[in-house]
Amino acid sequence: MMLPAQSALWFLPFVTPISLWVAWSDMKWMKIHNYAVLALVAVYLVIGLMALPLQTWAWGWVSLGIVLVVGFVLSSVGLLGAGDAKFIAAMAPFIALGDLSLFLMLLAAVTIVSFVAHRLIRRTALAQDLAPAWESWHRREFPLGLALGPSLLFYLCLASIFGNGTA
Repeated sequence: MMLPAQSALWFLPFVTPISLWVAWSDMKWMKIHNYAVLALVAVYLVIGLMALPLQTWAWGWVSLGIVLVVGFVLSSVGLLGAGDAKFIAAMAPFIALGDLSLFLMLLAAVTIVSFVAHRLIRRTALAQDLAPAWESWHRREFPLGLALGPSLLFYLCLASIFGNGTA
């Protein structure tokens, strides 16, 4: 992996609660709140300066901008929710460019598993009893935050173990 293990270890304690909140809130309200997106961007702003070389950190902002524009277009044509697009853009700087194909495969796998698990669990009486007001149990759309947050976490965990590249 191209993201250095040390960088991933710097990010993990800060990214973990944000990513878990995004997964939970998207299931509960079918919404990724702007403050979660801004919190992730703030983590990259502050921790990224300490965890990454300056040039790598700066290129991360370029990736955020590019992904934000692509996400805006996808959201405008209805292929992606606006909160999903913003959170994906906020995730982009954390992914080393050399790991992009690996991350996309990880994201695809986590999305499939999350989708199947969500669809199966929402049919159970236990899910309805424990969280009857959760929007995602009653809506046709899939709460993509359920896959996005964990995908970022899994990537950082993998990088913390196998990362040895120079960012």
